Amino acid sequence: MGAAVGLLSGCFTDRQNEGQRLYAQRCASCHGDQGQGLRRLIPPLAGADYLKTHRTQLPCLIQHGQQGPMVVNGIEYNQVMPAQHDLTDAQITNLLNYVQTHWGNRLEPYTISEVTTLLVPCHGIDGK
Repeated sequence: MGAAVGLLSGCFTDRQNEGQRLYAQRCASCHGDQGQGLRRLIPPLAGADYLKTHRTQLPCLIQHGQQGPMVVNGIEYNQVMPAQHDLTDAQITNLLNYVQTHWGNRLEPYTISEVTTLLVPCHGIDGK
């Protein structure tokens, strides 16, 4: 049993609320302290259908940002989201897991292994 617990702890990460700290530092100024977004300018993360329907693209979206239109909960948004090239795979995992499990979101958490795999196709985007 101990080995299984050790394996699981290596697959998931939550370094002392790192996801919450990263969200507060890098995301809250646009998406809001409670993930509420900003009217029709910045999409909400709280209750956002986009989190579920674009799960496999979210790690790349964080790492490389977003430009161009996107639809969240039936509303089109078209603002630039800055890239976070300096975040590690573990930090992206923690940030995503914070968003996946707060403000009414009850979505499956990511593992570091999953995020690393999902980031492979987006390496080389923007020359990074």
